[in-house]
Amino acid sequence: MQGSEELNSWREELASLVEDTGIPFTGDGIGILTPGSTTTEPPLFESVETEATSSVESESIKDQINGFAKAWAELMAELGRGCKDVVQQTLLTEDSYIVKKTKEPLNQVTEKLRFLNEFLPEDRDPVQAWSVIFFVFILALAALTENEYYSNLQTVKKVHIHPPSALRVLLPDGRYMAYREVGVPADKARFSLVTPHGFLSSRLAGTERILDKTWGIRTLFSCYNLLKCFHVIGIPGVKVSLLEEYGVRLITYDLPGFGESDPHPNRNLSSSALDMSYLAEAVGVKGKFWVLGYSSGSMHAWAALKYIPNRVAGAAMFAPWINPYESSMSKEERSGTWKNWTRKRKFLYYLARRFPKFLGYLYRQTFLSGKHGQINKWLSLSLGKKDTTLVKTSDFEEFWHRDVEESIRQGKTKPFIEEAVIQVSNWGFSLVDLQVQRKCQRKGIFPWLQFIYGEAECELTGFLGPIHIWQGMDDMVVPPRMTDYVARVLPNTFMHRLPEEGHFSYFFLCNDCHKQIFSTLFGNPQGPLDTVDVAPIKENGDDESTKADSAIGI
Repeated sequence: MQGSEELNSWREELASLVEDTGIPFTGDGIGILTPGSTTTEPPLFESVETEATSSVESESIKDQINGFAKAWAELMAELGRGCKDVVQQTLLTEDSYIVKKTKEPLNQVTEKLRFLNEFLPEDRDPVQAWSVIFFVFILALAALTENEYYSNLQTVKKVHIHPPSALRVLLPDGRYMAYREVGVPADKARFSLVTPHGFLSSRLAGTERILDKTWGIRTLFSCYNLLKCFHVIGIPGVKVSLLEEYGVRLITYDLPGFGESDPHPNRNLSSSALDMSYLAEAVGVKGKFWVLGYSSGSMHAWAALKYIPNRVAGAAMFAPWINPYESSMSKEERSGTWKNWTRKRKFLYYLARRFPKFLGYLYRQTFLSGKHGQINKWLSLSLGKKDTTLVKTSDFEEFWHRDVEESIRQGKTKPFIEEAVIQVSNWGFSLVDLQVQRKCQRKGIFPWLQFIYGEAECELTGFLGPIHIWQGMDDMVVPPRMTDYVARVLPNTFMHRLPEEGHFSYFFLCNDCHKQIFSTLFGNPQGPLDTVDVAPIKENGDDESTKADSAIGI
């Protein structure tokens, strides 16, 4: 009895010393393990860990994703409500600038359109009804736009690479150059005309307009020379009959890396001029030849006048290209050159000058994408009135597509990047170098004595032959300001300004224009040479030298 009282007093004393934890103490042993002893009782937190593990396993990945999506949706909904409150409290209050400026005009428009509510059902709220109508209108417009987009995709013409068809010559450095010639044969040519092409072009300079669709089989068999039945390359739309009338042999070729010509490892304008000289020699051009440059292809014509002037009888330029960064251009000439170009075209010139490697990506998105496109979009061109009308014709589209297909035959960006870089880089010479000048030796004692007692030995420098330039005054691709610069630095050039003509309208598919060009260059038509005639081109070159001498007062 006494022992039980002592036990209770001990418990009471322990309870007074220890704070109540809410866990009843039964007086059982705590169960401390001693070495060598074992117990079968589970750990204290086993049930808790098992319960947590089972709950985690029961929650699948799908449930986690759903929970995350719900939480994200709730977050975005709260964000939307917050933005709505901000807009209502700041922008849509009576004192806000937007409400003050738009309230009166909107009220006027609402009053004018209020009569439309009469067409709505009487039991419909106009705000809700017009909201639904506007939403349906937007959906219908989007559907129509999408259908139009897919219909346009279906009409896009894909690029077709044709079988090789060019003649090729082997150049001294082991490269092959592709070329094509039309007109009179080499032994009967009164004039030889060599034509380098421009950017995104080829020796075809477009396409042959092969065989008029109105011809029959009997007409085709009547063509004893099939070339007479074709419209010709080089000068788009010029006829073989016109070439024969003037005794012209027209030679076009692919620049390195274009068409079927092998690429050049270190191409520049100097190498381009040498390629032209090698080609003329390989195809049997006797004496001097004329060079024709159109648009950016005129860069290579300028190079021929600089580096091989003894081989060139004269030059015909059509909207000739000049480096727009040329330092000798005046402020007015430079600003007039850049003024009408599109922003994208200006950006392309900037890339070509600073970061040419980026051009490859842009080219693969356009003309190297395997699909055809409009010339003004592919090349980011601004076009005048006549040019806009011309590029929409089927004849122009046909020859443009064929020319592009031949130009991108090799499918590489390098030749196009090289050509773009040359357009805006230092050419290695200035057009001032082509001006005819009288240069006399004045260094040393002997030239000084010759100057005192007689005439000093002098020689003519620059290009001695004639240079004819045709420029459309509505040309937005190569602006007239460029030819103004040429006329200033080369005052002896023959400038033909064409009012209301654009970049393409005078040179492309114009029979009367071609007749005027040939008449200006070669005079009256004399036909092909007879076999007994000798070296007329050399005589022509001598005549032009005499004209150059008289032009500078010698």
